Amino acid sequence: MLAAFRNALLIPDLRRKLLITIGLLAVYRLGVFVPTPGVDIQRLQAQLDAFRDSGTGGLFNMLGFITGGNFEQFSVFALGVLPYITASIIFQLLTSVYPPLEKLSKEGEEGRRKITQYTRIASLVLGAIQGLFLAIALLGPQDVLRVGWSDGPFFWLVVMITQLAGCAVVMWLGEKITEFGIGNGISLIIYAGIVAAYPGAIIDQLALISAGQSNLLGFIIFLVMLIVAIAGMVLITQAERRIPVQYARQQRGKKMMGGQTTFIPLRLNAAGVIPVIFATSILVLPTTILALFPTIGWVQALGAWFNPGVWQGLLLSTILIVAFTYFYTQISFDPRKISDNLREYGGFVPGVRPGQPTQDHLNKITTRITLWGALFLGFVNAVPQLLAWLTGVGTLSLVFSGIGLLIVVGVSLDTLKQIESQLQMRHYDGFVTKGRIRGRGRRM
Repeated sequence: MLAAFRNALLIPDLRRKLLITIGLLAVYRLGVFVPTPGVDIQRLQAQLDAFRDSGTGGLFNMLGFITGGNFEQFSVFALGVLPYITASIIFQLLTSVYPPLEKLSKEGEEGRRKITQYTRIASLVLGAIQGLFLAIALLGPQDVLRVGWSDGPFFWLVVMITQLAGCAVVMWLGEKITEFGIGNGISLIIYAGIVAAYPGAIIDQLALISAGQSNLLGFIIFLVMLIVAIAGMVLITQAERRIPVQYARQQRGKKMMGGQTTFIPLRLNAAGVIPVIFATSILVLPTTILALFPTIGWVQALGAWFNPGVWQGLLLSTILIVAFTYFYTQISFDPRKISDNLREYGGFVPGVRPGQPTQDHLNKITTRITLWGALFLGFVNAVPQLLAWLTGVGTLSLVFSGIGLLIVVGVSLDTLKQIESQLQMRHYDGFVTKGRIRGRGRRM
């Protein structure tokens, strides 16, 4: 592995991609230290600590997690990638149910470019709405946070414009990482925020242990079992079902073409880390609205269903991850298109007739393996928190939760897979000498 990293740094093009990725992520992390004008950061942090001590800080924990700590500082990037993810979910759903968008998605690169542009515009609109909502609903009222130096239309406008600009910059950084760097830019931005929070989360846990509020032996057992769980995540994420494909021999002039045997790789977890990110963003939205009523008991009881730190929120987040796994797999893997491509190029699955039977065969296999992949993601989401309760560690920081671990492991594997492909393309050994890292490569 050390040789692979050395080779990656020796290749000029790959070194440039890595430096661009690291540089743009550094710019994003610097945004944590640029506060929004008009917000008293010290008062904000004191209020957030009070909410956490009272057990009503689920919303702020979720916002701090998804924005990589930007919300806790209420920086210019306080919304992070949340508007972009929300807009992506909306357009993913619309593409499946709205015929004009569905037709546009089938027009190749030009259609995808238009949908991407619509998603950007929707992200900016959502960023403006969410920024204005935060200024009016959370920063202004005395019974919520009241951390603005002033309250009124001018303060609301300043916060909205600042957050709108921050949303545009974060979206631009993510797209530039995807285009000129290594890995998926939006996923890497979330990943960077989670990884940056690990040292602070460990220090906080050690402080709880020293204060006698947590169990040291239980924490050690929890970390050991967490490493085992991460190894299981890697193995399951790399697992795939290979569907054999035979191409008929065709005579073209005096030459015989085709006749080779290949396979279609169907990953057990074809959706990757996307369902986890989608589920996290969905949990934030209702929690934000419910936070407007901190003194109403039944509203706060309802808010527990959107806090992954308690059993209700853990159950709901697991159900959302399973549902989004099915949804994203269905829109990203099209058995009908694969069946048509096989028939066009003279390919067939041995023992299955071309056309509709092949489509039904692929659809049946995809449905069955997606079930196990979805259950795996749901299980991994629940396991860390269950382990924490069983070992006496208590409620976990979200960076150690199943959601955080799934994002870290999934994004790491996807990024390593891209570096592996770049190395192999240039005839260098990759990170895994006995085999290779499999990821979301181009499907047939």
